[in-house]
Amino acid sequence: MIRLSPVLEGLGTYPFVKLEAARARLRATGIEIIDFGMGEPREETPAFIREALAAAITPLAPYPTAVGLPALREAIAGWASRRFSATLDPDTQIVPTLGSKEAVFGLAHVFAGDQVVVPQPAYPVYDRGARFAGKEVVELPLREADGWLPDLDAVDWSRVAILWLNYPNNPTGATAPVAFYEQAAALAREHGFVLASDEAYSELYFGSAAPDSALQLSDLTNVAVFNTLSKRSSMPGYRAGFVAGDPDIVAALKKYRPNVGVAPPEVLQRAAIAAWNEETHVTEVRARYRAKRDLLLPALEALGLRSAGGDASFFLWMEGSDDLAAQWLERGVIVAPGSFFGPAGEGYLRIALVPPLEAIERAIERMAP
Repeated sequence: MIRLSPVLEGLGTYPFVKLEAARARLRATGIEIIDFGMGEPREETPAFIREALAAAITPLAPYPTAVGLPALREAIAGWASRRFSATLDPDTQIVPTLGSKEAVFGLAHVFAGDQVVVPQPAYPVYDRGARFAGKEVVELPLREADGWLPDLDAVDWSRVAILWLNYPNNPTGATAPVAFYEQAAALAREHGFVLASDEAYSELYFGSAAPDSALQLSDLTNVAVFNTLSKRSSMPGYRAGFVAGDPDIVAALKKYRPNVGVAPPEVLQRAAIAAWNEETHVTEVRARYRAKRDLLLPALEALGLRSAGGDASFFLWMEGSDDLAAQWLERGVIVAPGSFFGPAGEGYLRIALVPPLEAIERAIERMAP
């Protein structure tokens, strides 16, 4: 008999796999599917990025190095300087990653400590990466009354290896101020854990002010910031991201990553260089998501649903039930029940603003009672 890892055997079905089964069932009936469930951009990758990828294809395709191309690290440092006024050394404070999911999953394998603190509700990979690394998961509740910011004083930090933060937040769309990052970073330095800030949605927002980042801290000791081009530049399949921050953390990742073979292919790194160096397309991406939000949110509010989240990311976080999600599902409209993100998400729905405008118009008709 083949024996599975007890961690793998003990895990429930990854939440979004359940939606795939629903999609297959709906396809079999011939119902048009309008899918707000998966947070996967469906905008075209800009032409200049695709052209950079094509131009990078050469007769030889050597193994990529774990530290990434110098030009890519310099492009990321330049973007961080323009966007956050952050000064990063491309050689010691940045490592390119294969998207951000693999880097998020692997972080708990690198650092000592018994526990990983994860927000709740949250992206499931923080939890799963910790469990596969043999760490105990400590859930840190996020509550609407607190603006979806956790109480950092509610944790005994003595055994903690990593604290995960995620702002703009998935699923709630909330943002965090620099003062909050300063509090978390001070705790990380005091107790010797890693403050890991997942900022995958930093460039998608609807308010007048751009979201803050942990990269704005004057002291990045014990801080690691994760970001990706998946949402910013509509490049989910390119798997292009980075980790930046404390040189000691980056050095540890550079030591770890060659062992698991996750260096981004060089052709994708060349496309990423083009993307990090250009901002006009990001402004256009934000405008498209704003148009979708301006269409869908008032329609949902007219149905009696209340927006309970923030004004960033490309998610709407609405007060609503699993039963309502099930009703819409039977009409071909897929949303993610908040319970997918843990018990603290119950009573809410996450709606990803990824379908095109014309599909959203049809979805609004179907959502009506």
